[in-house]
Amino acid sequence: MEIVVASMSAGRPQQQHVEYPRIVVKVGTNVLTAGSDELNTEAMAALVEQIVQLQRRGIELVVVTSGAIAVGRHRVTSSQRVGKLHPRDVQARQVFASVGQGRLMALWDELFEQHDVVIAQALLTGNDLDDRVGYLNARNTLTRMVELGVVPIVNENDVVSIDEIAETNIGDNDNLSAQVANLVDADLLLLLTDVAGLYSADPGRDPEARLLEEVAEIDDAIVAAAAGAPGARGTGGMATKVEAARLATQHGTHVVIADGQARDVVRRAASGEPVGTHFLPSGDRTESRRRYLMSGLQVRGRVIIDDGAAAALRHGGNSLLPAGVTGAEGEFGRGDVVHVYSTGGEHVATGIANYARSEVVRIAGKHSEQIVHELGYEQSEEVIHRNNLVLV
Repeated sequence: MEIVVASMSAGRPQQQHVEYPRIVVKVGTNVLTAGSDELNTEAMAALVEQIVQLQRRGIELVVVTSGAIAVGRHRVTSSQRVGKLHPRDVQARQVFASVGQGRLMALWDELFEQHDVVIAQALLTGNDLDDRVGYLNARNTLTRMVELGVVPIVNENDVVSIDEIAETNIGDNDNLSAQVANLVDADLLLLLTDVAGLYSADPGRDPEARLLEEVAEIDDAIVAAAAGAPGARGTGGMATKVEAARLATQHGTHVVIADGQARDVVRRAASGEPVGTHFLPSGDRTESRRRYLMSGLQVRGRVIIDDGAAAALRHGGNSLLPAGVTGAEGEFGRGDVVHVYSTGGEHVATGIANYARSEVVRIAGKHSEQIVHELGYEQSEEVIHRNNLVLV
């Protein structure tokens, strides 16, 4: 990944030579509906076209979508199949989300199919990401999708999770998008909304309010500027977007909040053009992950590998395949952190295991295509994926 080079021209950061290999695009309800009560096909088609253009340039993308509740509410209330429903009733909104999710995904699929691009639905909850195995499953699956050119369309599973629709700050899709950005190690999180970005004050009340074009640190002043009520159809507001920006930037991800209806906004943001409000990373993703894996606090066991596998890890940037494994020690489960040692006793790497110790022992020395025969199932082709492995 190239480094962002920023220079100042007329007070505006001018970014050059920017390349974001992996991008998470979060699309708010008001962008998808263009401010109406139902999905706006033209607005969605414009977004899809930009995403496809970027994908054809080799950029990997994940979409986090809102809109299911708004779509479901419109369809249910217009059909008059139910009695009066309070718009803030949690169960009613779960019904709306269930009805709307199918229509929302159908339209995304139809629009991407016009460009011969395959999409995949991914419904997540906070519990999925809190659980170590759920986290690993989601991370490996989403990563494999984007590597294959499939565009994941992510949404919160509102049928079983009420965090978002109950309007807590835990489950809103802004927060979910930051968690997904961290999950897939995104280089850019683009939050598309119905305003130009973060202002110094409420522009509807303060004529002196100005767009904050770049934020290097999310301090009390930035949090205060973001305070305000959610939109009429969305569940988030600027406050949740700034909180999402804080979560993502701490992980080393660039974050941009921008107007989703602005011309070519996805393409321009992906190319580093100054749009909306750009939050600079406050942490280093690689170093943060390295510190976590190398801390030793979470290590549950040890995987032993032969010299060929050790060389492949050190010099090839490869994943650890079962063929190079000679044994395993300790009582670790899937999703646990393990040390990787050579047969000579040298600590080669540390990573997150895709299989429990008993499974690793059974597939040790086998080719990846033999995993199913040996175990009766296959969690992954790798014992440790390269994205979850840090060399010593």
